[in-house]
Amino acid sequence: MNDFLTLEKQLCFAIYQTSSEFTKLYTSVLQPFGLTYSQYLVLLALWEKDAVTAKELGVILNLGTGTLTPMLTRMEANGWIRKERSKADERVICIYLRKKARQEKQAITKKIAKEIQTCQIEPEEYQQLMLRLNQLQAKISRRQG
Repeated sequence: MNDFLTLEKQLCFAIYQTSSEFTKLYTSVLQPFGLTYSQYLVLLALWEKDAVTAKELGVILNLGTGTLTPMLTRMEANGWIRKERSKADERVICIYLRKKARQEKQAITKKIAKEIQTCQIEPEEYQQLMLRLNQLQAKISRRQG
């Protein structure tokens, strides 16, 4: 059992290391666009569904307002998104893509796809990894909830 307690046998550490490598990969790809990895996740969410509330975006990305609000402010200042108060309820902030975000989508996604290919992850392997990670995440979530 002591063997299990070594660092290299810890699933959490393997996931942490892999996450760190992915973050480095995405950071290098996104840097020329002036985006952080977290900002890219915001764009991904908005490319799927534009015009969402800041609260909805926080739920989608699992980010609190303390993290999300300054990020959205920077993205607005850099021309990626537009924030607008709801006319129906002034407490609600709606987030919209700006023209720049729509125009750069193809260039960003193409560059990321190319970088993922350099990792030699085959499409079938990618799908299997996604399936297994989603299953693992669901099991961990059920434990908590």
